Amino acid sequence: MNRVVVTGIGAISPLGLSMEETWVGLMEGRSGVGAITLFDVSAYPTKFGAEVKGFDPLNYLDRKEVRHMDRFCQFAVVAASQAIQAAQLKVDANNESDIGVFLGSGIGGLTSALEQHLVLIEKGVDRVSPFTATMMISDIAAGQTAIALGIKGPNVCITSSCASSSDAIGMAFELVRRGDAIAMLAGGSEAVLNTVGFAAFCANRAMSVRNGEPQRASRPFDATRDGMVMGEGGAVLVMENLEFALSRGAPILAEVAGYGATADAYHVTQPAPEGEGGVRAMRLALKRAGLEPQAIDYINAHGTSTPLNDRVETQAIKTVFGDYAYRVPISSTKSMLGHLLGAAGGIEAAISIYTMLKGIIPPTINLTHPDPECDLDYVPNEARRAVVRTAMSNAFGFGGHNSVLIFKEFKD
Repeated sequence: MNRVVVTGIGAISPLGLSMEETWVGLMEGRSGVGAITLFDVSAYPTKFGAEVKGFDPLNYLDRKEVRHMDRFCQFAVVAASQAIQAAQLKVDANNESDIGVFLGSGIGGLTSALEQHLVLIEKGVDRVSPFTATMMISDIAAGQTAIALGIKGPNVCITSSCASSSDAIGMAFELVRRGDAIAMLAGGSEAVLNTVGFAAFCANRAMSVRNGEPQRASRPFDATRDGMVMGEGGAVLVMENLEFALSRGAPILAEVAGYGATADAYHVTQPAPEGEGGVRAMRLALKRAGLEPQAIDYINAHGTSTPLNDRVETQAIKTVFGDYAYRVPISSTKSMLGHLLGAAGGIEAAISIYTMLKGIIPPTINLTHPDPECDLDYVPNEARRAVVRTAMSNAFGFGGHNSVLIFKEFKD
């Protein structure tokens, strides 16, 4: 089996329009949450979210492309372009068929679907855009990325709710590891801060209603948490066969060590009791990485800030790590970024890699009232310097999807 390394990262997030900008915000413990500006929220019980700010697609794409791409697709293409540039990877006739794109999205182009539905109702069937289908389907981000970058290898969309982009990375890793591609762009994007997407999460009572202090609303593992904060964005990694990366002098950021995916087979929104499915996913990732739990130096938690998820994830970590659970640092960067839904696993994988590279663990902000049932080291409120040689990233989604990635410091 081939060793697989990460050579480039791109990101568009509520904290910045690149991975470096995002990282600076995380180190400052800055919240990317604020009042919703993309649509009128006056009738909604929750009035805030984690929007991507200052993103003008015309700075990256031509006007015709922008008109024919949903916002989630724009995020994906731009993040992928950043990643391939960072990796210094040139796609040409010699390698274009050996490089692929796996991108995840939980929902896809819902905003475009809604806009065209209004056109249908108000102006009639003849006025619906002929590009509606290719703007709203979830797989179009992978397709448009391949078109933009000239990549002709395997091209797939992964949809597993909030685990989508984590699974995309994991499956792309497996593809490169077994030799079916020399490199893969993998990650995901999401942009459903719109009338229906927002209403749906309000209706299932998953969202915080802390309208008086939105920047303090996402508070994973805190006793006063009252729900998630909905966000948007995208993140893409370039992963390569180590031999290929070395042959071209690529900048190697980390090695992908393991991936585990399981199903709860329990409930559409609630995690299995005591996080049984997450336990199996973490153990599977460790087994495939050839690591004992004590080898993990940092865990980027799923940490949604919902009362049930944080308690169950804490229990699952205790089950897998035993007494060491109390010594391994854990943080939820959703406290600053909000929950990027299908893009969450991608941005959190990128953050896990940066944690190793920079030797600093991002904090869990707004953790001011410790929950007795969430009693681990969540790196509260301030970033912490640490030597991190291995990092685990957890992503769990509606439908009972559990996805766990492990990255490690690259050594020859």
